[in-house]
Amino acid sequence: MHTFVTGICVATTYTEVEGERRHDAVTVRSLASVSLEPPLISLALRRDSEFLTDLLAARVWAVSILDVAGDDLARSFSAPDRETRARALLTCATSPGPRTGALVLDAPGWLECTLHDWRDFGDHTVLIGRVTQTGGGRRRPPLVSLNGALHALADA
Repeated sequence: MHTFVTGICVATTYTEVEGERRHDAVTVRSLASVSLEPPLISLALRRDSEFLTDLLAARVWAVSILDVAGDDLARSFSAPDRETRARALLTCATSPGPRTGALVLDAPGWLECTLHDWRDFGDHTVLIGRVTQTGGGRRRPPLVSLNGALHALADA
């Protein structure tokens, strides 16, 4: 699968801890469009991730589609521990999504989703989200993954 080019996104969700919202974010390479009517997307997340546990409890998330300026964000949100990802969230421009409250990064495109369905397959859970809001504006070439490395898609 390293030879298949995929876009790079950051998914965000949150959990309530002692009356406060704690946000988390992870790098995602598995975003796919499932349906246009209704608008549905899919993500695949490791079944053992804390992020997945939070997402299933909140039942909402946002996905920010990264461009070439987001390579540092992609690396930061790939960290296995929540604390490193939380520190990374503090260093980037975000705003709560108008429909879900999940954080939207300053990115060329973003989607807010509510949980529509999910299924476990192997070591991952595939989530189907109903898109409730979209936004963004194209600025730079998209960030993609190929052969295990991040690249700019210059011809886009």
